[in-house]
Amino acid sequence: MNLLKATGTIGGLTLLSRVLGLARDSLFARMVGAGFASDAFLVAFRLPNMFRALFAEGAFAAAFVPMFNQKVADPQGKGLPDGLAFAEAALSVLLPVLVVMTLALEVFAWPVTWALSGGFNGLSPDKFAFAVSLSRLTIPYLLLISLVALLGGILNSLQQFWVNAAAPILLNLTLIAALLFFPSPDALVAATHQALAVSISGALQLAWLAHAARRNGVNLRPRWPRLTPDVKKLLSLIWPAAAGAGAVQINLVISTALAASLLDHGSVTYIYMADRLNQLPLGLIGIALGTVLLPTISRLLGAGDEAGAMETQNRGLELALLLTLPATMGLVFCGEPIAAALFGYGRYTAMDTHLTAQALAAFSIGLPSYILVKVLTPGYYARHDTKTPVRYATISMGVNLALNLILILPLKHMGPPLATALSSTVNVVLLYSTLVRRGHFVLDARARRRIWRLALAALAMGALLFSAQGLIMPYTHGSWFLRLGAMSALVCAGICVYGLATLLLGAFTREDLGLLRRRRAPTKE
Repeated sequence: MNLLKATGTIGGLTLLSRVLGLARDSLFARMVGAGFASDAFLVAFRLPNMFRALFAEGAFAAAFVPMFNQKVADPQGKGLPDGLAFAEAALSVLLPVLVVMTLALEVFAWPVTWALSGGFNGLSPDKFAFAVSLSRLTIPYLLLISLVALLGGILNSLQQFWVNAAAPILLNLTLIAALLFFPSPDALVAATHQALAVSISGALQLAWLAHAARRNGVNLRPRWPRLTPDVKKLLSLIWPAAAGAGAVQINLVISTALAASLLDHGSVTYIYMADRLNQLPLGLIGIALGTVLLPTISRLLGAGDEAGAMETQNRGLELALLLTLPATMGLVFCGEPIAAALFGYGRYTAMDTHLTAQALAAFSIGLPSYILVKVLTPGYYARHDTKTPVRYATISMGVNLALNLILILPLKHMGPPLATALSSTVNVVLLYSTLVRRGHFVLDARARRRIWRLALAALAMGALLFSAQGLIMPYTHGSWFLRLGAMSALVCAGICVYGLATLLLGAFTREDLGLLRRRRAPTKE
């Protein structure tokens, strides 16, 4: 498999989804602003959003894909029919569990909302009841997105990566349609429309995946639930993988709850908007690489090719850093013009923009860590080890909670993002060191030679962007064309400087990226 091509396909579709997400957030900021209504919707959206990240982009794939591939590749079996039989058995057990869980969350929406918000810092009973009603509207998305994850895992195993990667686009299009076609001058009504659109988008995503699955010969029929040995193994792997793959998301839930309960109204919105910008490179790079690396490494290990698996992970790490380091510099040093261009109009004030940029800088310090988690965890999941990542994720969450409590009052809206970034770095250090100690990952000579060169190139780009942001700021207000031009100029300047620096320093070449040749890059230089 061409790692760059597969990553580029997924990354391109994920980029389109993230761009649409930014357009959605811009409209949301303009029509709802930063206050109680926006905070209430974002708290209601946090739980289904976390499930999307944990199951659709993390835990289910981590547990299901290696087992499905093993069934399909077993020379003693029937190939794909065996894999689909396993998928049907998994669906038959998971579906009733998901239905019961969804109904329970609907019934207990009040305590769930309180846990996610801490009561919104002394909110009146009427307003809190409104926040609970938004949670009830978004909860069905959990069931729908979990079924999407099952079908998406099958299609990924069949190397139909693009179908699953395109599904989140429907979420953003649905939320944008709700803002454009059902506008309201009342922020509370606009927030209600958004909450309803979340669950509608889940139904659309499930329909999209089901149609694609049928076109690829996948027709799953639920059967009477039976806990077969394979299903028991799958269930034992899912929950540890959820915590291991979702440490960042769980940390964000903690941060949201503390911000809602201890800080002024609007703080949840600042943190959310900053996280959305931070999620753009995370979605483009981290999720794409993680999606491709897991089945690729699983197949190599299944064939006994340990050296091939290690080389694939080395190249994945290089590619992650090549793309992540400049994004980190851009978001840290140019958060103010970026936030102003995207959100700074309508009900979103100049002060809202400034506070969002501060939260963005704190989040972005940990961007390399967020993405390296996606690169390193397939090294565990491909070997059916989900316990080690969950152990380290638990440590990371403990660090996050402690840092949140220490930083949130002195740093306010910057405290939770910084705590999330630092705790994610702890997670990466633990994951990396354990892989090395077990002999499952060794940083090869090519990677060691190039990592520090990539860092120097990114610093050069960061220095340029920092000096140029004063020139860009006056053009981040006004028409969309003016804002787009300002952002395009900033991005193009950064890309040119970074690209030139990587070539001059020998950090990367066109041949390494497969732009001139489609063969595997050499491991020795």
